[in-house]
Amino acid sequence: MDTIAAIATGAQLAAIGIVRLSGPEAIRLADRLFEPQGGAPMAEREDRKLVYGKLKNRAGELLDLCLCTVSRGPNSYTGEDTAEFQCHGSPVLLRAVLEELFALGARQAGPGEFTKRAFLNGRLELSSAEAVADLIDAETVEAARNAAGQLSGAIAGRIGRIYNSLADISSHYHAVLDYPDEDIEDFQLARYRGTLDGALTDLRALRRSFERGRFLTAGLPTVIAGRPNAGKSSLMNALLGYDRAIVTDIPGTTRDTIEERLHLAGLCLRLTDTAGIRETEDRVEKLGVDRSRAALEQAELVLVLIDGSEDFTPEDAALIAAAERAPHALVLLSKSDKPSRTEHVETKLPVLAVSAVTGEGLEELEKAIAALFPLPAVPAGEILTNARQAEAVDRAIEFMEAALRAMEQGLTPDIVLTESEGAMDALGELSGRTVREDVTNRIFQRFCVGK
Repeated sequence: MDTIAAIATGAQLAAIGIVRLSGPEAIRLADRLFEPQGGAPMAEREDRKLVYGKLKNRAGELLDLCLCTVSRGPNSYTGEDTAEFQCHGSPVLLRAVLEELFALGARQAGPGEFTKRAFLNGRLELSSAEAVADLIDAETVEAARNAAGQLSGAIAGRIGRIYNSLADISSHYHAVLDYPDEDIEDFQLARYRGTLDGALTDLRALRRSFERGRFLTAGLPTVIAGRPNAGKSSLMNALLGYDRAIVTDIPGTTRDTIEERLHLAGLCLRLTDTAGIRETEDRVEKLGVDRSRAALEQAELVLVLIDGSEDFTPEDAALIAAAERAPHALVLLSKSDKPSRTEHVETKLPVLAVSAVTGEGLEELEKAIAALFPLPAVPAGEILTNARQAEAVDRAIEFMEAALRAMEQGLTPDIVLTESEGAMDALGELSGRTVREDVTNRIFQRFCVGK
């Protein structure tokens, strides 16, 4: 395998910038450019020990005074020989170092190639490798905590226990079948009913975690909807803590959707302020209203604002009816700092009074959102966070359900075990045991270069 190199830190100015190498020539190339203080080359230095020295180009001209460290395979992150230069964070300097390495024979690493090599060399399970990208992208503490747990092998461990329990059944059956003359305990499928039931129960619990976990990484699509001048933009500004949307007392000020990300209730809300929904002949406003209706239909959470200082209208009722069709929704009686004219709303949805002016009800709103999207009662790291993982678990569940049906119908053990082995194949896609190369490539394409 060739030697790859990349800048592992961002392209912006920073105090520290890291250039990373991995491959059979990594340490030799580091020694071509780095002159350690004290004389001994990096090839003679201990693993994972920072060494101070001079970083020079091929002509011997000084580029930087920096730190260097090496790790030898197979005990490195990638499982290969690796080296890192920890330089001052000038993008120009880092690029110059990279160009020197390319001239010496290294090539540019692709997106996620360091972590991909760690997976291919057996240093990481596939679910742990995916967690690296999740940890980098994490926007909430909960997302970071779950990604860190997955990186440490929490999902892999849970899946491994289910996989191994099914493998024990299959290996016992095939041992009896293939070696009838050996002194092996008779295979009685009924003895394993509890193991099969337990595997299905564990898989269903794992799959349920995706209902919350998918929002940890992607964010929660949230729409603020209401009639013109109901206080939507004011609420958005109050939640964000700054004036993002224009607020006037003129109805129809917002003509288009406005999107921001908001950390609330342990979630990252992809918050959309919409144009006021009403019938209008204004062509521009109508376009905004159409976009508002489309956003409302696609939202996972809808916050319907009803102007509590005005009489309840048929348009308000229509908005609530639309929100009731959404996966999750709350009705907010806005402008609670003013005399109320809407005291009771007929709806099955939770109703809260809020004021963007005084902040009344905003804490209760956060609690209500948290109640709609509770974290699963599982250890950090055991929450499924992407559709690929969830789809593999879905197939494993289908195979296990078929195995138990076959068992209940009194079918032969080979039929039952064919289904359970199908579940094992599906679970192998989470760890990487059976995943196809094209799927592997797509997984690592979402990483940034240098990781």
